[in-house]
Amino acid sequence: METEPAEQAQSPAARAIEVNGITLAFWEWEGAPSNAEPPLIFAHATGFHGRVFDAVIEHFPNRRVLSLDLRGHGRSQGEEITHWGDIAADINGFIDQLNVIGAIGIGHSMGAHALLQVAHDRPSAFAQLVLFDPVVLAPEYYIADPDFTDDAPHPASRRKREFASPVAMMERFGSRDPYCLFDPRVFRDYCQFGLTPTGAGSGDGDGDGMELACAPEVEASVYASSRSNSGILDTVRAIEVPVLVIRAKQTGMMDFKSSPTWPDLASIMPNGTDLYRPDRTHFHPFEDPADAARIIKQACAG
Repeated sequence: METEPAEQAQSPAARAIEVNGITLAFWEWEGAPSNAEPPLIFAHATGFHGRVFDAVIEHFPNRRVLSLDLRGHGRSQGEEITHWGDIAADINGFIDQLNVIGAIGIGHSMGAHALLQVAHDRPSAFAQLVLFDPVVLAPEYYIADPDFTDDAPHPASRRKREFASPVAMMERFGSRDPYCLFDPRVFRDYCQFGLTPTGAGSGDGDGDGMELACAPEVEASVYASSRSNSGILDTVRAIEVPVLVIRAKQTGMMDFKSSPTWPDLASIMPNGTDLYRPDRTHFHPFEDPADAARIIKQACAG
């Protein structure tokens, strides 16, 4: 049985593999040697990284856990993204190289979308998916014109890139929406692992000392290509494993805190279950990691 997070939590090992022409980084918590439960695999949202789930993962101290830095995020390589299928293809390569079978996939936002695609492409990879606000929208979204172009890029492209330190990043964003909603531990991890030394990422090497691990133009490209995997609704109709979809409140497409998930998503899956949480925003796992862990535990036990 899982326990509450320990004071001396296990630190993850930094790992990397070569896949699809890039180095894909991930973090591994080995868990207890005697634990034979299937591993947990985490996939994060746009602009974040694998370590943003630390406060959730600490609730599973005996479990083997793998948390990915997706293409262009965290310590992983990757330039601007034009098709979300590329993100899923990287995870497919990860699954193949690590010979993952019967894992529990846990995704948030764009990462949840990618796990759905992988569950379709590699039916043996996952025994179950637990998805917080997957970016799978209503059918009409995928036939509409793009929201953003090279001439009119997503506002994320204008984000401040360079910071003196994680502390400086925390001071800049701590009181701002939506970061002010984050659990303090999650916010600290987001800033600490969301920066790399200047010049190691996509910066020009002459900034304040550190820069965003997910470059602003990469983050903007993910949003701009959100319609690219237009077959995702047909994809999810063919996924046989149990899928729990946790949806936050919907407050409009221009609000980052709003759920992007089509309310009917779970209903079109053979084994989909919808959990509506209007008391939470799109950043549910970051607002209340203990509640997110509870939901994952209940899903695994069910």
